[in-house]
Amino acid sequence: MRGSLTLSSRARRRNRTSITPPPAAGDGIRFHDRSPVCTHALSVFQGRPVSPVLAAELDRITREGVYQPQVFFVRNLGFCEPTAARRISFADSLDFERIHEQSYRAFGFELIEVPAAPLSERVTLIRRALAGPGA
Repeated sequence: MRGSLTLSSRARRRNRTSITPPPAAGDGIRFHDRSPVCTHALSVFQGRPVSPVLAAELDRITREGVYQPQVFFVRNLGFCEPTAARRISFADSLDFERIHEQSYRAFGFELIEVPAAPLSERVTLIRRALAGPGA
């Protein structure tokens, strides 16, 4: 098993039960910092098989269009600080980032690149992308 990223069964249950339907017209935009695609990337990164429950959820979100087809893909900042929950080397984090990118593309998502930059610049980039062309 590569890296020391783990996803507890309680977190997996919470992720499955917290999925909400896409917003109705006029409800605004919702941001999610994780999705079943992230869990897919974690499975691949750790060399574990994709569980039947995860495979079914990936099928459902793809079939039902639960998430917008465009995803803000926030790139690494050039370092990775270990925490109690994040025990991964920077080199492994780069591999994990690559696997995330491959997973999102494999499930048909278009990535909107958010490159390494100060937070204010990243926020501006995302706001401009949300405003649409010519805004």
